[in-house]
Parts: sequence; structure tokens; C-alpha cells
Amino acid sequence: MKRPILPVLLWYTVGVVIGAWVAPPIVGLFILSFVALGAALLSARLRPVVLGPLLLLAGAANVTCKTTVLSPIDIRLIVGENIETARVRGRIIQTPTHRIRWRNGKEIWRTLAVIEADSINCTGTWQRVSGKIAADVPGVLGREYFSGRAVEVFGVLQQPPGPAAPGLFDYRSYLRWQGIYYRLQTRSTNNWTFIDNRQEKAHPPLSDRFVGWAQKTLARGLPAEDEPLRLLWAMTLGWRTALTDEVSEPFMKTGMMHIFAISGLHVALVATILVAVLRVVRVPRSVCGVIVIPAIWFYTAATGWQASAIRSSIMMTVVVVGWALRRPGDLLNSLAASAFLILVWDPRQLFQAGFQLSFFVVLSMALLGEPLMERIRAMIRSDPWVPKELLPVWKRWAISGLRGMATAFAVSLSAWLGSLPLIAMYFHLVTPVSLAANLVMVPLSGLALTCTLGSLLCGAWAGWVSELFNNSAWFWMRLMMLISERGSELPGAYFRVPTPNVGLVCAYYLALVAAGVRGPHARRWRAGLILAACTLFVVLCVGALSSRGEVTVSILPMRGGHAVVIDGPGRANDLLIDCGDEQSAAYVVKAYLESRGFSSLPCIVLTHGDVRHVGGASLIAEEFRVATVCTGQNRSRSPSYRQLIAQLAQEPSRWRQLCSGDVVAGLRVVHPERGESFAMADDNAIVLAGEPGGVRVLLLSDLGPEGQAALIERGGPGRGGIIVTGLPSRGEPLSESLIEAVNPELVIIADADLPSYARAGDAVRNRLGKIGVPVLYCSDVGTVTLRLKSGRWRFSTMNPPKPFDSLPQEASPPGEPDAD
Repeated sequence: MKRPILPVLLWYTVGVVIGAWVAPPIVGLFILSFVALGAALLSARLRPVVLGPLLLLAGAANVTCKTTVLSPIDIRLIVGENIETARVRGRIIQTPTHRIRWRNGKEIWRTLAVIEADSINCTGTWQRVSGKIAADVPGVLGREYFSGRAVEVFGVLQQPPGPAAPGLFDYRSYLRWQGIYYRLQTRSTNNWTFIDNRQEKAHPPLSDRFVGWAQKTLARGLPAEDEPLRLLWAMTLGWRTALTDEVSEPFMKTGMMHIFAISGLHVALVATILVAVLRVVRVPRSVCGVIVIPAIWFYTAATGWQASAIRSSIMMTVVVVGWALRRPGDLLNSLAASAFLILVWDPRQLFQAGFQLSFFVVLSMALLGEPLMERIRAMIRSDPWVPKELLPVWKRWAISGLRGMATAFAVSLSAWLGSLPLIAMYFHLVTPVSLAANLVMVPLSGLALTCTLGSLLCGAWAGWVSELFNNSAWFWMRLMMLISERGSELPGAYFRVPTPNVGLVCAYYLALVAAGVRGPHARRWRAGLILAACTLFVVLCVGALSSRGEVTVSILPMRGGHAVVIDGPGRANDLLIDCGDEQSAAYVVKAYLESRGFSSLPCIVLTHGDVRHVGGASLIAEEFRVATVCTGQNRSRSPSYRQLIAQLAQEPSRWRQLCSGDVVAGLRVVHPERGESFAMADDNAIVLAGEPGGVRVLLLSDLGPEGQAALIERGGPGRGGIIVTGLPSRGEPLSESLIEAVNPELVIIADADLPSYARAGDAVRNRLGKIGVPVLYCSDVGTVTLRLKSGRWRFSTMNPPKPFDSLPQEASPPGEPDAD
């Protein structure tokens, strides 16, 4: 068999997937595995039949062992789902990392660490536990906190937060696939203390010492610690602190973030430089392998054992071993061998974005790279009847250069095709500009990385040479920053896409493999793969047709305010109502709009001047190129709101002031009247009513008691349908008179869990619990998503809602809870 590892990997991977999502009993898996193993050992005739199922069972058993509670002191049994104020003792198993965020023009630092806990104190007594905890603290922990140190940490212990809304980053799942199930939040570095012997001089691990020395070496001769230098640290040493949201965004939009992961590019360059130097001095291949492989793993260890570096090092080890032993290389078989070794070591890697991107990019390059190169090279050739020696020199150089560019483009195209659906799934982006950007940025990153490696090699004995390398590397990095910034501003450089269905991603990769499969049975394999892809695609299309014409209304609760996103067919009537404060707008509303595929917004309505509702309006308006900004006619005392109004006054074509009777995105303004003004800002809030998807919806914002009374007096709200309201700063939402006037089928209270004043109190809950219709509190269920079509409605929530005493009778069929 030409590629014996491929079927091994496929069987094992299917077992990992089954074990992760079905969670079969571990004892049964081991029994079946031993039965299959015995059959394979005892019967040569049965061996080919049972080896596949044996690998499947092995994969399922491995991932089940990694994810199932096996120990009686497992931290999941001790803590459960409770939120505890706790003291945790354990050892730091990864040197703490730092994250930087900009807030009000200042750098805000935060430290993250992973602790292997051995005891916990929640009730005044210490209990033995087993498990990993992700701990974070504002500020910067000292350099004395490193891997291996025993610490005691005081803070709030709880499960990591899930996504704030559908399609947003799921921090809980991200940690779970690393074997981490709890997060410990601490107030300051004073809550961290050592519990090991202070008299013993502790030495940081080799990786920490190397990174510290390397950072000083790479900064030698440069005037300041600026962004290009920090990015050089990120690219060479895996120093992720440099990749703030502001710095990484242009690289993300041009599809160039991969140059900052310690990955195949870095490991291959290190190996290539070492092999080239050794071969120049005529070192035999076998000796080269003995030298290069340890050097690769030293680089991986020195950069902190990052998962991407480990994956690349395993694959490069397989390639170098084959080259050193003069074995014919096969990229697909090497890829399968490295993936199999990684999944045996940790099967949870299969569900991490980094592994998936690395695997499918290399798979696409292996399947499509060579055919694309052959097709493109066939288009760039001279007359076959004319000897090359008779061609002019300029023509030979031109053909050689064009072929080199064609090869680079083929590699870039195949890598882009391999990463396309995963980038869309995890980052909601499609970046056509990366096809051209890779042709420029990859060589530049190679030059920068070569300079940094040269600086490190010369740093110990030739400081002036190291400084020359550093300045050269700084120049190349600065040039890459400029290219990424300008490239991201080009028309059509990138666009946002909704999160694709997992089935659609699977169909895409089946088609990709079918396009690149080669060999004696290629036609049969290609037909089967295309049939499977088409079948899956047709099933998905049938499901998509059922939701055609559906209007989605999402209510996002945020720290005392809330936003409403209305997403209907097309983009003409899409609407954002409020956007939260600046932080909520940046990390919730912006991320949610991106996950829905919004690159631009036709309209945003700012209901009133409360900073908790409109503080992030400038950010949203700039990021999504909002065509029209609608506000009320009343003034506000909020400085940020006044500043926004002043900016809009300079662009009157974008500014629209609303009052009762106006229509925006198919919704009618029913409050306030023209010239009507109240003392409280909440009573001046814009109220919208309409029938998106044929369902009556009333959006009250934070309308206070006086505003509610005025709305009832005019008879504006209409009867039936769904009410969405926040909490006014004074008084209660939804007076008895308003409920009686509207007679809703469903009420959604857009309150928040934190801060405490943003949560609906017992008095409100008791009163609304008696109105006889379902009431959803966003502080309990999280984001609420309404799906409206042909007069019918249904809702889903991030957390399961409590059972209702009664269900609406007028919806046909009645809307039913569908908790995500």
C-alpha cells in the first residue's frame, strides 16, 4: 500500500469523533477493544477485518479517558456548577502569559495562567482535588511566577463563560478541549502567594530563560520597544502578548495571521537553514538528521511548547527522518503520520481550530498544489522545438521568474482553498486579498525570520552583527505592517460571512478531496466523494428552504443596556437598535454582527442618550459603515451622546431624527410625539412597533412609567404579539395598564446578570409572573433569538428557560421554547 497511514488515521479519527460526541461507557470500550485485539492476534484471517474497528475503538477510548470523570477527587465532582470564593493550591504548569487591551487610550494588562490544582478550600477546610484551572488576574505577575512553582491563589472559582450570543467565541468549549473546566478570577496580584520553600533558589525553565535572552537580543540596537519589535517577538518566539485586537486586525483581514504562529513556516525555515549550513560543510544526510531533529525540538521547547509548533515539529521530524534515510517522500503519508501521532498524544486536539487549520491547509496543498502547478507551468513555456540555449537571456529569466511566481501562486491558492471554510467558521471572514498578499508577505516574513535567527546566532559573540540583523528585521516587519494595513483597505479585500453550517463545511472538504484525489482508483473514489458531497449539500439546501423568508430578531443583554438586531431577507430592512456601551459594542455587538455576516449596516436607531445603550455607537458606525443613524429629537446630558450628535450634525445626510409616525426599516415609531419631552431620559426613548415576518413586535427600549402612560393615552402600541423591554432607571417596566392595553403573547425582559442593578428584582418578577403569559428574563436565559415567519414565531435562548405555566394560544402553531 502506497499510503498505509491514511486508513489508520481515518479509522482512528472516526473513533475520536464518536467518543467525543456520544460519550460511550469507558468500561465497554475497553472490553470491546480487548476482544478486537484478541481476534486480531489469534486469527490471521480476521486481522484485516478487525484492525479498522480496533483503531476506531482505540480512538473512542482515548478521548473518553481524557474527558470522562475517572478520579473520585476530580474537581468537577467537588465544585460542580457552583460559584465559589475559594483558595486553590497547585503548581503552575504553563508560564503565565499576558494580554493587552486598549481602553480610553491606555494599555490594560492582564495575566493568564494554568494551574494544576491539588487542593481547594471553599468552606474553611482543605480538600484534595485533581484538575486544571485557568486563572487570570489584572496587571502583570512578576517573573518569579513560572512553570513548576507551587502557588496558593484566592479568587472566585466558577465554570468559564459560554458564548454571549449564537456564533460568538465559546470560551468554555475552548478551555474544555484543553482539559480545563474551571476559571479562577482574582482581583489583584496580591491574591497570589508561593507555598514552596522560599529559601530554595528557584530557576525558571529553559524556555523562559531563552525567551528572556532572545527578547533582549532582538531589541539590541533598536531605539524603543515599539509595535514592529513586539511583532518580531511574536513571530520568532511565539510571544502572543503583542497580538492585541488593534494590531492583529489588519493581518486578520488580509489573511496573514498565520505568520505569527510558530508553525510550519518557522520550523521549516529553521530546518532548511541548518540543513543548508551542514550540507555546505559536507555533513552526511544521516548526521544532518541527528543534528536537525533535536534542534527543531529545542526551538519548539524554547518557544513554550505551543500546540501549533508541536504539530509542525512532528511533521517536520517525519519528513527529515525520511530524507535522512533516503526514503521517497510522500506528503500525504507524512501528514497522516504526524496527525495520527498528535491525536494519540492528545485526541482533543482534533476539536481545536489550530489543528484543523494546519491539517486541512497542508492536505489541500498536497492534493491540489502539484496539479495546479503543472497546469499553470504548462501555460508558461517556450517553444518546445527551440533549444533553451538559443533563447535570449532575458526571455529565459522571464520564463523562470514567471514559473516561480506561478508556483508560489499555486501554493497560495491551494492553501487558501484548504482554509476557506474554517476561516469562515471561526473568524466569519473570506479574504480574497490573501491570494496576492501571500505572494508578498510570506517572502517578507521569511526575510524577517531569517534576520531574527541570524541575530540570535550572532547575539552571543558578535553584537554589532546582531544589531544589523535586528534593524533589517525591524524594517521587514514595518513593511509587512504597512502592506497589511493598505491591503485591508482595498475594495473587496475581505468580506464578512455568516457562520457556515458544519454539514456544509464537510461537503466542501469532500469535494476538495475529490478534486485532488489521484491514483489507480481515482475515478471510483472521486465519484463516491462527489456523490456524498452532493447528497449532503442537497439535504442542507432542503433545510435552508424551510427558513427562507424568515426574520430573525436577536435581543442581546449587556451590562445595564441591551441591543436588538433585526436580520431579515436581504439587507434593505436590517436594523440595529442601540449597541451598548463602548466595551459591550466592541466585544458583543460587533462580534455578533460579524458572525451574522454583516460588513455594513443600512441603519442604526439610538433610542435615547443613556451611555449604557449608545456609548459604542461611534465604533459601530465606523466599523460597519452605517448609512443612516437615527436618534430622537430630545437632548441628553450624556457627554458621549452629545459628542455623537455633534459629529452627526456635520454629516446631515447620515442623520435622521425620529418622532411618532415615522417609519424606519419597516417599523413604525409610536413614541415620542413631535415636540414631546419628559424629564427622565428613559421616558423619551424611541418605541418601535411593526410586524416583521407577520408577527406583531413592540420594542420599548427602557421606557419609563411616564412614557408608558403617554403611549397608552395615544393608543399607539396595538394589541397582541411580542413585547421587548429593558429596565428603566426609575420605576418598573410594563405597567399593568400597558400589559392590559397590549395583551402580549410573549414578554422579554432585557435585563442583565451584572451589575446587580441591571437585574430584574423580585417585585418585578412576582408581578409579571401573574400576567398569564410567558416571560423571559435575559439575566436567566442570556441572548434571546426570535424567528418570525408567516405570522408564526418561535424562540431560542442561550440557556434553557424555566417551564411556563401557560403557553400562548394565538400563535399557530404556538411558539415553543427551543433552548440552544
